[in-house]
Amino acid sequence: MSLYRFKSKAAGDVIMMGPGGDQVLRIIGKQPAPKGILQPADMPAAMQAIEHAVAADEALRKKPADAAADDQARAAARDSVSLRQRAWPLLELMKRAQAANQDIVWGV
Repeated sequence: MSLYRFKSKAAGDVIMMGPGGDQVLRIIGKQPAPKGILQPADMPAAMQAIEHAVAADEALRKKPADAAADDQARAAARDSVSLRQRAWPLLELMKRAQAANQDIVWGV
């Protein structure tokens, strides 16, 4: 299984498993790739995209489980690591990197 190591001079590294990293990269509008960069100018939109995705994920998790069609999907979502938990370290890294005007890179 692949890993992403997000690095910035502004803070410590953030390591994510491949599927979680792929998901977060798609959320911020980047194609999953072995190498990449997120520049400070792009971070506000990326952070907002993550926050919107987290809100949507939490809304799905809070829906009542009485609708038969999506019961299994909702049950799996409730039992798994939430997007908020998965994305929080990267979101914090983005905040620090933006404040320090530093890039975030991975795979380099």
